[in-house]
Amino acid sequence: MTVIDISDLEMVPRPVLVRRSYYAAGDRILPHSHRRSQLLCALEGVAVVSAERNRWLILPDHALWIPAGVRHSVEVIEPLTTGSIYVDPEALSGQPAQSHVVRMTDLMKSLFLEAVNLPHEYEPAGRPGLIMALILEEIPLLRRTPLSLPLPREARLTALCRRFIASPTAHGTIDLWAAEMAMSRSAFTRAFRRETGLAVSEWRQRACILAALPRLMSGERIAAIAFDLGYESAAAFTTMFKRVLGEPPRRYLAANSAAMAVTASPR
Repeated sequence: MTVIDISDLEMVPRPVLVRRSYYAAGDRILPHSHRRSQLLCALEGVAVVSAERNRWLILPDHALWIPAGVRHSVEVIEPLTTGSIYVDPEALSGQPAQSHVVRMTDLMKSLFLEAVNLPHEYEPAGRPGLIMALILEEIPLLRRTPLSLPLPREARLTALCRRFIASPTAHGTIDLWAAEMAMSRSAFTRAFRRETGLAVSEWRQRACILAALPRLMSGERIAAIAFDLGYESAAAFTTMFKRVLGEPPRRYLAANSAAMAVTASPR
């Protein structure tokens, strides 16, 4: 278990602060919050972040925006190198009020690699200040991705969803879930969307992707993962994957492998 306390860092009189951290596989970062908003980037490795009754999978080439004051915890799936950009709430107008995953641009990755080598009390009027100012300009432009899994608040629905997360499968129908909840199909689907903001099928597809991505990144075969998740073929799984994330698994993984090579390169 790891306890995070950056209160001293957050008091540094600069609008943007950058920090790199390292964590071992299996580590758990206990629930905590920050006075500043945080853009939590996975430079290497994979982690799951939990907050606001939601779960986000953070992969290389991605980052999670966490608004100031939001309590969150982190589960480290693989040896993890993170980059955190802490933003003063008054430094960026119109900061998003909800946590969400974004895809890092090449420019943003390059800016981080420059910023992490600067002293915390950098010179605001010189090149360091310009780098940090450009980071502020780039944050609102980062594209959101659906690597999140909102959990319902209703206790029985929550239990149903947690069981699915523990053992996701493409099998099983909405009618079976509705029957388990002693609800009609229409009443169940309305309640599920009201609680999660997603259709049942969309939520289950995201859960399957969140389960599959760490295995894909570890080198497991697509066909084996598709079979374990109840898909009839690798092609069926690939079709679902592309529909949700916009790219087939191999292309998506190739982009993340390239991102890892860039962020891991010595400077």
